[in-house]
Amino acid sequence: MIRTLCINFTLKKTKILANGTAPIYLRITINGGRVEFTTKRYILPSRWNAQMQKMTGTTEEARIFNTYLKTLEQQIFETHRQMMESKINISAEAVKNRLLGKSEAVQSRMLVPIFKEHNRRVAALIGKEYAAGTLERYVTSLKHTVEFLKWQYKVLDIDIREIDHEFITSYEFYFRSEKNCCNNTAIKYLKNFKKIIRICLSNGWLDKDPFAAFKPKLNEVIPAYLTKEELESISAKQCTMERINQVRDIFLFSCYTGLAYADVKKLKRSEISIGIDGQQWIFTNRKKTDVASRIPLLPIAMSIINRYDGHPQCENESRLLPVLSNQKMNAYLKEIADLCGISKLLTYHTARHTFATTVTLSNGVPIESVSKMLGHKNIKTTQHYAKILDSKVSKDMEALRQKMLF
Repeated sequence: MIRTLCINFTLKKTKILANGTAPIYLRITINGGRVEFTTKRYILPSRWNAQMQKMTGTTEEARIFNTYLKTLEQQIFETHRQMMESKINISAEAVKNRLLGKSEAVQSRMLVPIFKEHNRRVAALIGKEYAAGTLERYVTSLKHTVEFLKWQYKVLDIDIREIDHEFITSYEFYFRSEKNCCNNTAIKYLKNFKKIIRICLSNGWLDKDPFAAFKPKLNEVIPAYLTKEELESISAKQCTMERINQVRDIFLFSCYTGLAYADVKKLKRSEISIGIDGQQWIFTNRKKTDVASRIPLLPIAMSIINRYDGHPQCENESRLLPVLSNQKMNAYLKEIADLCGISKLLTYHTARHTFATTVTLSNGVPIESVSKMLGHKNIKTTQHYAKILDSKVSKDMEALRQKMLF
């Protein structure tokens, strides 16, 4: 990283000695950081040229005095150059200490060990505060960070004090250019890295937030969901292969409950109970966020539960439904999409989007109720679905037209 170096010599008139001379101080400024220390040289104030930063006159005394200051200046530039070549932390304080032969007062902290310690703690809390997928995300983020350090700075690690705005923008460029990531993916990787920076800031290891002036913006992504016609097509489709029918049923269960794959996979019969209205409800907590989901069961969802009552896999695993691995579910769903003539990329998570849009919001279910059933922490997450429903807008405007006829 380029560090702007500025050197100034100043006369300290506030420290005039009895003989009338005052000390010359040296000021080093690097990227806003500044240190001052004495050159151990003294001069009469009348003989100091502040603009030229040297002693006036052509005497031998003036020549020796000015040569000393020039030599000191050259030593600083050389120290700065050596530190840049060594890929070590460069600051005004560090240059001063190296010039004077002192060890740095501030302890050097390297990025990779801090990142590894964070990941170790996440791993220790899997199943308590974090999901396994969270650890995987941070492990991948560390891998990308190390690869970026090699690519940009030709080093395996870096002092955290070297991480500045330039580092962050270069890291973003790396994701977009070398990794060919789209905007949202690049920003998500940087968001993972930002947590490590927050840890450094909280511990007082960093004085400034390198993300302070970095204002990325996520592009809005429209989630794939099934229309009413597509949902009916899948519901009506019967296949000779029992495994295909099983996957279809469990997928439809999520279309009518809004549960994600991980939540259906862990769902137990004990989590089905009588709700406030006397009907069957699902009472569970989302695996991803541990937020409560309370979902009244629609008739089609209830019929799917009854269909697999006593199924060997459900009995052996104490589960409500015989859910296959996510990979197998998605593979079979592609076959189901082909059989039904659906060109959309069908994945299990499409079911959750379908519940939010086609099943609930399109049929007038208030967004607050949908948000609670989906187990969202913030209603803004649910509002994302409301934005994409042209059919709902059409119905609302048609109702308005009818009112305006009277």
